[in-house]
Amino acid sequence: MAAETGKRLEVGEVLSFAQDLVGVLRASNDRDAHAQTGDGARMLLSACRSDSDDLEREMREYQENIRCCKEKIDKAKAETISDDELKALQNKMEEKLQEEKELRQELRVLHDELDNLDRQRASIEERKDVVKKKKKDLQKAERTLSMCVSVTNIMPNFEDQDKISGYIVDRSGKKIEKFDFEKTTPLVEICDKLWRKI
Repeated sequence: MAAETGKRLEVGEVLSFAQDLVGVLRASNDRDAHAQTGDGARMLLSACRSDSDDLEREMREYQENIRCCKEKIDKAKAETISDDELKALQNKMEEKLQEEKELRQELRVLHDELDNLDRQRASIEERKDVVKKKKKDLQKAERTLSMCVSVTNIMPNFEDQDKISGYIVDRSGKKIEKFDFEKTTPLVEICDKLWRKI
């Protein structure tokens, strides 16, 4: 019964870790965190499979014990043992059957957890692909911006969302003059003023 309690604690730990894993996945947009989470999920999957194998082995042992108990009961019946001994054997067999039933239930829970972790692993892989695509898009945008700055000598300031602002730069990228316009300023006027500054 101590082994069964230990297994229940391990299953509880697995469920707790899986909940923590889901929380991390929902809270994090960081690629490295996703990678670490994916590694953790794979390690957890491996541990769950190991526990599942252990439970199946214990179930086989219980089934063998049950078979032995049935043989003893049959032998006892053949030898006309006392009712008390027969009842004790039947009680033992019922206990083993109950333990087997509980093990089967734990095994089902573990299989469900494994399926859930497989789905989470697939989700993590999809998120990794999204992060890679965003990184490529960012690099492309940076190259485009660099090209625009080198052609126009204008470096926009994306941090100031209230105005259209930036800097006129020289060929080395050194800031020469700051500019800013209200967002309501007509684009033609902005282009004309910037052209004169360049």
